[in-house]
Amino acid sequence: MNRRNYIAIVTIITLGLSITISACKKNIPDERLSLGADSQFTTTIYQPVLGRNTLFSDNFFIGSSSVPLEFKIVNMRRFNGEPAPELTQYFPVTVWKKAYDGTEKSLQEIEAKRATENHQLFEVRKNSGQFLMWSRANSNFVKAQADSGYVFDIEVSNSGGRRYYKNLKLQPFRERPFEPSNLNAITGQAINTGVFPSFMMNIKGEKTNRYLNPLDIEVQFKKNSSLGNSLSFKFLDTLQQLIHPDKFSNTKWETLIHGFNMVKNSDSVKYDVAYPIPLAAYPTRYTTPGGEQAFVAFGYNRMGFGNKLEEALLGLNFNIYEPGNWTIIFWFKTERPKFVND
Repeated sequence: MNRRNYIAIVTIITLGLSITISACKKNIPDERLSLGADSQFTTTIYQPVLGRNTLFSDNFFIGSSSVPLEFKIVNMRRFNGEPAPELTQYFPVTVWKKAYDGTEKSLQEIEAKRATENHQLFEVRKNSGQFLMWSRANSNFVKAQADSGYVFDIEVSNSGGRRYYKNLKLQPFRERPFEPSNLNAITGQAINTGVFPSFMMNIKGEKTNRYLNPLDIEVQFKKNSSLGNSLSFKFLDTLQQLIHPDKFSNTKWETLIHGFNMVKNSDSVKYDVAYPIPLAAYPTRYTTPGGEQAFVAFGYNRMGFGNKLEEALLGLNFNIYEPGNWTIIFWFKTERPKFVND
């Protein structure tokens, strides 16, 4: 066999093998993701409080399913089977475009980090299965307990197929615009006139000289107007006469909250603020360690036993979810506190 014929034969064989391999590759099916039978929602009843952003996480067990998964709410309906346009239509909501970190130096800087987008008021995050109820939802048009609420189904899919999880329940509670709250979760009515401080230390009564406890002080949240963005702090004695804020002389008023344009007078201390408070569940100098609540402390020195100077403290951990002009009142309802010069 001469060299030319040998090269021709090798070329033909190589070409044939290439065609065969190519055909085999076309016949091999694409690798498909699995959708495991053990995958499931670990929470099937969701009970957010209306008027605040509520995220439900760690609510889906992936099991043997392959990721990425895609989640979709289907067939959202009222408990009686009627359509629920209030939860299928889109509404403007406020979202963060840049991260809030508590160092912002003006309301304008805070608002520059936020924007308005249109969302359904109850939605599922596409790839995590987390549910989010937006603060725009309120009991004026969204059904709240004691109503049975809503029923919905979830479609979960990947390239391996799709599965439906049926009859999950959404049963919101009525708004509680502030925490700690004195409002009944179902009726929305006040069950007492106020709440108690989160902590206090070395506060003595003016008449009895005894150490006061949280039951001696009532904290009240008052919304003066829905139009505005301010927060004031006020102190009252047993007769509801004003106590001058300067009596709390150790208070770090300038950094008490993440607020601006502080005005302090004999009645109160007022700040311009952005709502909600705190703005995000992120630890800052103005929050509890986990960032879930704002933290304020009012302090002063007074003479204690043996003419030793004692530091007295009054503190509150709190949230306010609705914008407006709010006042937090500390009412010393059993005894006026004894200050350093009293």
